[in-house]
Amino acid sequence: MKLPHHHRYGYSDIASRADFNWPGGRRLAVYLGLNAEVFAYGSGLGAELAPGGPQPDVLNYAWRDYGNRVGLPRLREMFDRLGLPCTVLANSAVYTECPGLIESFRARGDEIAGHGRSNAERQGILTEAEETALIAEATATLAEQEGRAPAGWLGPWISQSAVTPDLLHEAGYSYVLDWCHDDQPVWMTTRTGRILSVPYPQELNDIPQIVARKREAREFAEMIRDAFDLMLAESARRPLVMGIALHGYLMGQAHRAGPLEEALRYMQERGGDRVWFTTAGAIAEAFADRP
Repeated sequence: MKLPHHHRYGYSDIASRADFNWPGGRRLAVYLGLNAEVFAYGSGLGAELAPGGPQPDVLNYAWRDYGNRVGLPRLREMFDRLGLPCTVLANSAVYTECPGLIESFRARGDEIAGHGRSNAERQGILTEAEETALIAEATATLAEQEGRAPAGWLGPWISQSAVTPDLLHEAGYSYVLDWCHDDQPVWMTTRTGRILSVPYPQELNDIPQIVARKREAREFAEMIRDAFDLMLAESARRPLVMGIALHGYLMGQAHRAGPLEEALRYMQERGGDRVWFTTAGAIAEAFADRP
């Protein structure tokens, strides 16, 4: 029996790989993936606080909009207090829908990565021509606004077609976050070269845990601490990447922000000089010369 395969990368046991260090001799790279997303009013996709009624679904639309108006600013102020960078995963429509929001993270020196046009749509269901156009449109907006093209991409809803890695490489991207299959970066083949898969969390991600599994902030924060403790211990044997995925309308809520801040402070205090608090793009750059 031969199973269908993506042919993007081969199998590799993480315990058998060659050792290396992150910059400064550090062993565990930690980054915060902060999703800045906008949604269509009265149509399209969107996470739900409660089962939505007929459109316009004001309950869920307004809940998501809270994330951009209050939640993300609250998290930005938290990161300022902690002195932590983040990778902002930005829908390109955020620039027009929420003027000044992405700019405030740019002013902090945060990385701005591509995250499609909006989270009201999936790219993986499009034709190749349509997906190419979506990537081009989102990339052009970020390049114009930020003064340089983004290096990394996370698809809206982590949606990929069979050719998405090819299209991203051809559009100039050096890394992708959609493939959540490892604790180290992994090179993926494309039809015109290779693109790096940087680990993005599906478990330490507030949408699957809070929306899907109905866990709350203190349990999510405990998961972050537990993962950090184990990965910090494992990093003595092999370098690792730990990502934490956040959304303003979830962990930016007033009753959830406190436990998150406690978990991040715990990581800072316990990690010492073994931990590199960084961005997904810096991780990709540090790994770029590895085979």
